[in-house]
Amino acid sequence: MKTAKQLERYFKGAANHHRLEILFLVHKNDGMTLGQIAEDLNQDIKNISQHSHRLVQAGLLNKKYQGAEVIHSLSPYGKRFIEFTKSF
Repeated sequence: MKTAKQLERYFKGAANHHRLEILFLVHKNDGMTLGQIAEDLNQDIKNISQHSHRLVQAGLLNKKYQGAEVIHSLSPYGKRFIEFTKSF
């Protein structure tokens, strides 16, 4: 079982409605770029970039570099976090 400090990292990482929207979107469409996420959520790419960075730091989102593009996918903890949200 995770410690309270470890759980805090995940919850703080997702503690924003934009970040939750990013998690839900990437869950539905694995392998999205920042541009695709920004377009689908009708948000500025800089805003999405900052929020995705925080999700990566929290361990909920993975980034993979493919040339000039950065592909985003849910981490194993991101997948578990999505399942957790479904229980509400």
